[in-house]
Amino acid sequence: MTGRHVRVGEEIKREVSAIIATEVKDPRLGMLSITDVDVSRDLSFAKVYFSMLGTVEEREKTLEGLNRAKGFIRSELAKRLRVRHTPEITFHFDNSLEQGAKMDALLKTLQVDPTESEGE
Repeated sequence: MTGRHVRVGEEIKREVSAIIATEVKDPRLGMLSITDVDVSRDLSFAKVYFSMLGTVEEREKTLEGLNRAKGFIRSELAKRLRVRHTPEITFHFDNSLEQGAKMDALLKTLQVDPTESEGE
């Protein structure tokens, strides 16, 4: 069972990306990428995580657009997935890329320049 919901999650990720890129005609959905899908064990719910560059306002507008297109995306998923019941989907912003960039910047401030320690 564990492997199945992971496979379904990967398939949902691939299909939702394709649907948004080719089928959804909402100007709020610009450059975004689907980063992960977390499917419940019983396959009835799927959390779809997305990331994008932009301000908080742009992120909120994108989330609005995704929520508005949710019914269409789910109906397209139903046609493409090989599951008896298409999961209910919810969209969530994935801030892991932002967090990674902040950590990277923080680590760079901590790095010591090797030429400074040679002079001592």
